[in-house]
This record gives sequence, C-alpha cells and structure tokens, in this order.
Amino acid sequence: MRTIKKIHKAEYSPIADLITYSPLPSRSLQMIDPFLFLNHHGHQVYKSNNNGLPFGPHPHRGMETMTFILEGDIMHKDSGGHESVITAGGAQYMTAGRGLIHAEVSSSEFKAKGGPLEILQLWMNLPAKHKMMEPAYKGLQKEDIPSFSLEDENVTFNLISGTWGEHKGAFDTVTDILLSTIYFQAGGEMKVSVPADRNIFFYIIKGSLTVNGQEVPFRNLVEFNNDGEELQVKASEESILLFGHAVPFNEPVVAQGPFVMNSEAEIRQAYQDYQQGKFGQWKH
Repeated sequence: MRTIKKIHKAEYSPIADLITYSPLPSRSLQMIDPFLFLNHHGHQVYKSNNNGLPFGPHPHRGMETMTFILEGDIMHKDSGGHESVITAGGAQYMTAGRGLIHAEVSSSEFKAKGGPLEILQLWMNLPAKHKMMEPAYKGLQKEDIPSFSLEDENVTFNLISGTWGEHKGAFDTVTDILLSTIYFQAGGEMKVSVPADRNIFFYIIKGSLTVNGQEVPFRNLVEFNNDGEELQVKASEESILLFGHAVPFNEPVVAQGPFVMNSEAEIRQAYQDYQQGKFGQWKH
C-alpha cells in the first residue's frame, strides 16, 4: 500500500465575492509534479442579478488547465477564437502553450437568475518540449464525459482523461495524465493500483473518505509517498473525490503570475511577448 506523506488542508482565499479554497500551492506544499495549482470555488448560492465569476481577460503561457463544473456554469472565451458555455457535470481543457488570453466568467443566464455554483480548476505543467506548443481548447458537457460504476455500484467515475480498464477518458491530454471525478455513496469502496513512479493527486471535494486506513475530511489534499501501488478508499458518507496521477517531469519550475516556465529568463520573455501582443488579440 502507498503510505501517506502528509494531509494538506485547503486555505480559505476568497476572490471578490467568490468563496475559494486553495490546497495547492500552500505554505506546506508547492506542487505535486506535474500538478501545480488547484482552486476550489464554492459551494455557494448566487442571488439573481449577480456579477458571476470574476475572471476577466488574462494571459497564460507554459501550462494547462482542467476545469470541473460541479454546479452552475462557466463561459469561456479566448484569443484563439474559442467560445463555450459549459454547465454542471461538464469540464473544459485548455492548453496555454506559447500563449493565449482567455476569460472565464458566468453566462448571462446565470448572472440574471443565480443559483448554486461549485467549480474546481486544476493547473498542470507542460514539459519544456511542449511549453511553446500551439494553444488549444475543448469544452465538453456532462453527457460527453464517460461515466461508469465499479463492481461496487456505490462508486461512480466520470473519466476526464487517461484510461481506466477498458474505459477511455473524454479528453486527450498532451501528456499522460489520468483525471477523474469519483462519486461515492455512503459505504462505497474502491481499490486502485497506481504504479509507484507516478505521483497521485487526491483531493476530497465533499464528504469524508478513509484512504489506506486514515480518515480525511473534505477540502483536504492527500500527499502520498512513492513507495507502494495500492490505494483502498472507503466512504462513510456521500463524498466526491478529484483523483489523478501522472509521471513527474522532474524539470525546474519557475512560476510567476499566469506564466509557468523553466527559467527566470523565459518568464521575462513571456511578459515581453504578452506586452508586444504576441498572445493574440482580445476581441470583446
């Protein structure tokens, strides 16, 4: 069995009127290579005539995002011409590559009517050889994401990327990353084997899970050692888990604001390129 290195509680860090918890990076953990950053927005209920999500136009380079919409919606627009509104149960995958400008806000319908909102965004690093690749975006609704149960029908997977047995994830990622949201009913159990050379991402969105004998409540990120393969997970109550794993890149990481590169010089170049309009033009 894999042993637990440390459990990291998400830090409360609201953004305007948006409830936000951030388990990564934190004062106790910088990254789980190649997973860089996670923001957990909500759960909260917006009133009618609200301002919605506050993420107006901003640039990125050198990394990727996967956004999970549990409740509410998110409207994406970027300088590559991509636009979409993804609703509850859907996900969106963006590769910033050499650079783009994007906005992530709420739809006009959500801002008018309000309602519940819970959204998570995970940043994933790109290896040096892919840092300057062409940007890309894809958004999928709930019905486009493979969903299946294990032998224990109290455990349901929404497979976002990678493969699980004969099941293939909804998104083809640049690097070999498995990502899934896993829904447990009370009493649900799963066993999973992850090769020891892969880093595990294990964040409890809702409820409480016992993993390899240790109980972990929601809004906690479990950091594992790379000393075993098997995880045994049990749910004492209805719970949701964001689960992933990947081979670490083991490359230098220099992150500043929205840019994630391998050196300070590359960060300076990113700011210069952005100021010179090389990330594309933002069209309102």
